[in-house]
Amino acid sequence: MRSQIVSTVLRTAARPSLVARPVARAVPFAARASSSHAEETFESFTERYVNFFKNAEDLFEVQRGLNNCFAHDLVPAPSVVEAAVRAARRVNDYATAIRVFEGIKEKVENKSQYEAYLQELKPLREELGLTLKEELYTSS
Repeated sequence: MRSQIVSTVLRTAARPSLVARPVARAVPFAARASSSHAEETFESFTERYVNFFKNAEDLFEVQRGLNNCFAHDLVPAPSVVEAAVRAARRVNDYATAIRVFEGIKEKVENKSQYEAYLQELKPLREELGLTLKEELYTSS
């Protein structure tokens, strides 16, 4: 029995991984503040995205802008939606133009807000020939 204890102690001492050592804690190399810039106003947000969509040159840019725009915790202004839809049609992507409206439908709090967006943007939809999914089902 005594020889078993001695051999266990010797084996433990021979393996450095089993020897108790102080654990080094991971310390972040550089701490970063959670928000290093001032909060953006809704007006500057709107202006930034309207300008972005007016200058978007290809479908990837339009979709990237839409992803970034819809990632914020707010519903984009109708002017942003108009600029995004026009950009989608400019790069010849009808489906993305329709999906902008689907994104608005998901972002608003209730159906009446969505209806208000549809009413305000109705001239744009008629100009560009956009038919939404719910309009297809009601016209039959």
